[in-house]
This record gives sequence, C-alpha cells and structure tokens, in this order.
Amino acid sequence: MGIIARLGDPDRHFWLVRSVARVMDLDLGGALARGELHRDDYRAFINVCRTCPLVDACQNWLATSTGPSETPPAGCLISADLNRLKRETPSKGTH
Repeated sequence: MGIIARLGDPDRHFWLVRSVARVMDLDLGGALARGELHRDDYRAFINVCRTCPLVDACQNWLATSTGPSETPPAGCLISADLNRLKRETPSKGTH
C-alpha cells in the first residue's frame, strides 16, 4: 500500500502558489489567459504544493522577500514548473 500524504488547505496553497509566482515576477492569471498555462497544470501546482512539508519556510520566505526573485524558495516542490514557466512566459512588467 502506498503512502498517503495529508493535503494542506487548498485556499492556503492557492495563495502560496500565487504569491511565490508573484515574487518571481510570474503572472499566472495572465499566463492562463494567454494559453501559456493550462488550468489543469495550475491545479496540479496547487495540489503538489498541498503536499509540501515546508509551508512555514515558504511563508517566511514570502514575508522576507524584498524584491523579485529568480527562483522559488529552497525545497519548493513546484520549483521546476515555476522555473520553466518563467523561462517560457513574459514577465508581469512587460504588459
């Protein structure tokens, strides 16, 4: 039998994903509107985030971020996805 992960609150993780993306200068809403991000992928980001054991560290990273960051916080489970999206999409400041 597989390991069952306890999932965090979906609303909390929705905002964590959005907030990390914002610090990385990623506009997830714009990426959705432009078809650069599919809503199923966005949902997957949130669901993976819900399994993360580093929520407190992530919130601390967000609270202490003083400007745009090229990468998400250390240990972020969706860092590869956010980094790929950052490479493939225009930043918020270009619109």
